[in-house]
Amino acid sequence: MHASATLSDPVSPSPAEQWLDDHGDALYGYALLRVRRSEVAEDLVQETLLAALAGKDGFSARSAQRTWLIGILRHKIVDHFRKSSRGRSHAAYDEANSPDLFDDRGAWKVAVPAWRGDPHSLLERAEFRDVLADCLTKLPGRVAEMFWLREAEGVETEVLCQELGVSAANVWTMLHRARSRLRQCLTLNWFGTSAGR
Repeated sequence: MHASATLSDPVSPSPAEQWLDDHGDALYGYALLRVRRSEVAEDLVQETLLAALAGKDGFSARSAQRTWLIGILRHKIVDHFRKSSRGRSHAAYDEANSPDLFDDRGAWKVAVPAWRGDPHSLLERAEFRDVLADCLTKLPGRVAEMFWLREAEGVETEVLCQELGVSAANVWTMLHRARSRLRQCLTLNWFGTSAGR
């Protein structure tokens, strides 16, 4: 008997294990930035891998595997926000929870420094993404979810209204407040520091 016959062949990893090895960190980071809770991000990545495994025969390789997996994850995130919004009040975000950032004429009460740099380049910087993620955690959950669905995921306002059961005016009010508070937080923690220069 040859020695090679006694050695068992190494077991090749399943597609899901290979995807987890190759893309797990990117998928987790993508989910965590949007849902802001590690256990939820982990669950969404797991659901994504299971859905990809179930639909792997439909993957035509017209896009990269990571792009395909992130597309599945995006749908899982939208579903997560849709489900989590069903149990919440659909009233507009309470004015008492939003600091009054503007004067009677609609101008900023505190001067905001001009932001420099290309937004796409900023998003490639890990330090900026960390500050942005921290600023997002300071937003009320529903406002942060609405902001990410609209601005990061590109979900149309009409779809947000239908899926989340809110009016267009409510969506625009929450988006305005999210942008205002993010601008204030990023001004203090990035653009107003040496890191933002």
